[in-house]
Amino acid sequence: MSDQVERIRNIWIMAHIDAGKTTTTERILYYTGKSHKIGEVHDGAATMDWMVQEQERGITITSAATTCYWKKHEINIIDTPGHVDFTIEVERSLRVLDGAVGVFDAVSGVEPQSETVWNQADKYKVPRFAFVNKMDRVGADFFNCIEEIREKLGKTAAAVQLPIGVEADFKGMVDLLVMKAYFFSEDDLGATVTTGDIPEELREDATLYRDYLIETLSDYDDDLAEDFLEGKEIAADRLKKIIRKLVIEEDFVPVFCGSAFKNKGVQPLLDGVLDYLPSPIDRGEIRGHAPKDLEKIITRRPLVSEPFSALAFKIATDPFVGNLTYLRIYSGEVKAGQTIYNPLKKIKERIGKILRMHANKREEMPTAKAGDIVAVSGLKNTITGETLCLEQKGIIYDLMDFPETVISIAIEPKTTADEKKLLSILEQIKKEDPSFTFKNNEETGQLLIYGMGELHLEIVADRLQREFKVGIRVGKPQVSYRESIQGTGTGEAEFRKEMGGKFQYGQCSVTVEPADFPSGVLVESNLTKRDLPEELIKSMIKGIEDTSVGGALAGYPFINIKATITDAGYIEEESRPVAYSIASSMAFKEACKNAGLQLLEPFMALEVITPVEYTGDVIADINVKRGKVVSMGSKKSKEVIEAEAPLAEMFGYSTDLRSKTQGRASFTLEFERYVKIPHDMAKALLEKRGIFI
Repeated sequence: MSDQVERIRNIWIMAHIDAGKTTTTERILYYTGKSHKIGEVHDGAATMDWMVQEQERGITITSAATTCYWKKHEINIIDTPGHVDFTIEVERSLRVLDGAVGVFDAVSGVEPQSETVWNQADKYKVPRFAFVNKMDRVGADFFNCIEEIREKLGKTAAAVQLPIGVEADFKGMVDLLVMKAYFFSEDDLGATVTTGDIPEELREDATLYRDYLIETLSDYDDDLAEDFLEGKEIAADRLKKIIRKLVIEEDFVPVFCGSAFKNKGVQPLLDGVLDYLPSPIDRGEIRGHAPKDLEKIITRRPLVSEPFSALAFKIATDPFVGNLTYLRIYSGEVKAGQTIYNPLKKIKERIGKILRMHANKREEMPTAKAGDIVAVSGLKNTITGETLCLEQKGIIYDLMDFPETVISIAIEPKTTADEKKLLSILEQIKKEDPSFTFKNNEETGQLLIYGMGELHLEIVADRLQREFKVGIRVGKPQVSYRESIQGTGTGEAEFRKEMGGKFQYGQCSVTVEPADFPSGVLVESNLTKRDLPEELIKSMIKGIEDTSVGGALAGYPFINIKATITDAGYIEEESRPVAYSIASSMAFKEACKNAGLQLLEPFMALEVITPVEYTGDVIADINVKRGKVVSMGSKKSKEVIEAEAPLAEMFGYSTDLRSKTQGRASFTLEFERYVKIPHDMAKALLEKRGIFI
């Protein structure tokens, strides 16, 4: 059965927003026969952008999955958002994919979000190649793109194709391995590919670039280097094997070219997916943990003959079948109606239907096997990042990391009927999107929703009203602040209270110190089972973790703190877990106050690309917003300004920038880190909330 798995490719189309990612995917679906007409992003008709909000904005918001077939291979494609506000969709998709195609704009080159998603792919060790798109546009520069891939992304890259013509004269490409030219028929939307001789004016260049490709590959293959130096003819198949090996090992990035919108270059790109990107077999064994001993590493081979295991990487709501859980099947196979096991929650789940998805359409399947990406109905308790397996053959794969929210808005239901259904719908959205959360502000009574950026929360509010038919009033965006400490502090607390006719006792001492732990508070204990029963130690740790979500200054979550439980009292007849949880919470907050509390605000990485004549105005505006220019550089006729600025000053920045540059500049904004707020500003901020320091 391994030969079936070898014919599977699980890939991601990755890019900066507007690089042509969804258009490229639409052409892939058309040429593989998955769709019978081409959907265009600018018409709001792209197959993979099926949400109303996506069609209106012309951007991808949620990851959409589809399966197509090319030359007897199964290709599972996930089209993910290019906008930084939806980075969670990229993270969870990367976790389950085996390869990626990086789409770059031939005019703009490597853009900020291209770097971000490329770094995310590095984190998950995803092999990839590059497709330089939009070769028909004015200012297209294939070789500049390759140079930027080398410089900005730090990759060894070389062309495997050479463009024939550029801008309006772009006609096709030369394959540098087989030394043939490809042309695409205008009569059938590029479906007919003609192979011909290399145009005479390009033959010398083609030979030079083929030699350069071989020289680049020779750095990794001594036999190839020797044969090349001896002047031997190097066969295309040999080069393909070497390139495939280097791509899978993440040592080399082959670069293709084309224009998806003009229907040129997509079929060779598909060949590249088969030739160079790994199958599940190539990715090798998948490491996990033994459910009864998480320190013990166990593995599964990506074969149908292995015990079933899968990772849930996305939850979605389908109007016809209810909750859908997207699974990557890592090993074995599973049948519709089968009972499986969630080892993290130690519960059984029953699979209803198994569905092959095509954006928001579905096709039922009796079974799913190793290497497949499918959606299943019927799972009630499994959430994103959890493992599913057989109860007697358990394994737990690593959980996913989810980014911190940096922005919030207040929402208010318009009617009592809206109020009744609002919380359950927000829970549903939270289950679908782990980068979204909500809570009631205890001081003001407001319901706050939290997300990754203005656009993210705008989409959530829009979905509530249009998709779920909930009437809401929406407040202005608010910054998600954090609390931390300035130095080291200690705290001690004792809790003793009569409850149910018995005394409950707990006593605890805690030391806190600053730490590089941006996701919250790192809790450790110096106590062992010899000092105190283990359940009481666990209760103290949980007490600190639970109280850390609401700070001691203004109720914002604590971050960048290490808390150590140093001592605890014990009365055998009275010591109870709940009392130790309360005592540790009290001791932790006292320790933080003694260490000196401070308020933190999110700082954003800002990149502005502007015509040179507006540079001074843009920099002056950044300074006014408490920002700081980090670096500057030129890109063709534009100035590139790298800066950092507080999120609190950046609301409505797109309007400000448009007015200062007559709409000719663009920018990207991405969370970078939390920074201490200047004392006077923190004082004013707290006084607004009735807190005086």
